Amino acid sequence: MRKALTFGITSSLFFASAFIFNQQMSVSGGSWVWSSSLRYIFMLPMLTVIMLVQNQLTPVIKDIARRPDKWVLWSTIGFGVFYAPLTFASEYGASWLVAGTWQITIIAGALLTPLFYKKVQTEAGFIKVRNKLPRKSLMMSSIILIGIFLMQFQHAKSISLTKALIGTIPVIIGAFAYPLGNRKMIEVSNNQFSTLQRIFGMTLCSMPFWITLAGVGLFNVGIPSGGQVAQSLIVAVFSGIIATTLFFKATDMVSEDPHKLAVVESTQSGEVIFTLLGGIFLFHDKIPTTTDLIGIALVVIGMILNSLIEA
Repeated sequence: MRKALTFGITSSLFFASAFIFNQQMSVSGGSWVWSSSLRYIFMLPMLTVIMLVQNQLTPVIKDIARRPDKWVLWSTIGFGVFYAPLTFASEYGASWLVAGTWQITIIAGALLTPLFYKKVQTEAGFIKVRNKLPRKSLMMSSIILIGIFLMQFQHAKSISLTKALIGTIPVIIGAFAYPLGNRKMIEVSNNQFSTLQRIFGMTLCSMPFWITLAGVGLFNVGIPSGGQVAQSLIVAVFSGIIATTLFFKATDMVSEDPHKLAVVESTQSGEVIFTLLGGIFLFHDKIPTTTDLIGIALVVIGMILNSLIEA
């Protein structure tokens, strides 16, 4: 469990780069359409090379060929419906606001738990039993969310209601789509693939979505600038490859335990802290207020308590 937590927290550090760079691309005039689609378009060839080098490509392709509908559906939800709304929201809110709202995924992951089953050994053999809602984990996750709301309180007062809603609702949609797509693909593939194999398969099967989105971008805003291409490549490596691999690896380790899975997913709250610090040191954002610091403390406390409680 300690190793899974370490992977989860480290992944949140690299995930934070997406929030920071997406905001910078937006400020520089880059379209969210290209920011989102280029990340996954860049990821595919990199992952393909890794699969070929590790001789892991064929099993994934064969499994996709057996059930392409499920692969395309849950990959599009887990990657497309997750990331496109996130980049869209970056045009309407600061990176800290998007990262903060994204932490609703902590609650979303716990709320989705009853949709899935676990195998239980009985005298007659293995049977599927529906997972129970991890109430204690939800309680600890609520502490994390209170801390996040405190961090945003002073800043949110200066944002109009319309802008806040446009920048918030898409993130909430993505917050539910990411754990749903990830868990469904674990279920669909019977957890038979390595972390990188699943990421490759989901990237490949979400490609129709990204190509369509890129086509819309080409028609509406033209080709992306060189700066946006370069920053999208950085996001693809840091967030798309490194962070996603670490996070999926962490969830793989605890996929059979709904409580531990919820705990690992709660480590993503670290993205708020890393995004806030990244904005300060890299782009000279304002120093956190006392309220912000109290919020950060609650996030850390909530993560620690979440890792200690039992379902």
